[in-house]
Amino acid sequence: MDKVYYDFTTKMENESVNDDYIQGWQSGFLLNPPREEQNTSEAYEAGYEDGKARNMDNFSNWAGK
Repeated sequence: MDKVYYDFTTKMENESVNDDYIQGWQSGFLLNPPREEQNTSEAYEAGYEDGKARNMDNFSNWAGK
């Protein structure tokens, strides 16, 4: 497993980041296809775009939500 992926996922979980954001970030980071439209949320879409861009700056916007 990629250390960056593992370490950042652990950091987000420890900071109580929204689960949809985490799942979106993970999917984007791994370049998986996104969920179908009816199964997405604002948090998932934001996480997916951040993960795809390897962006680790916006996760705090989703902490505790």
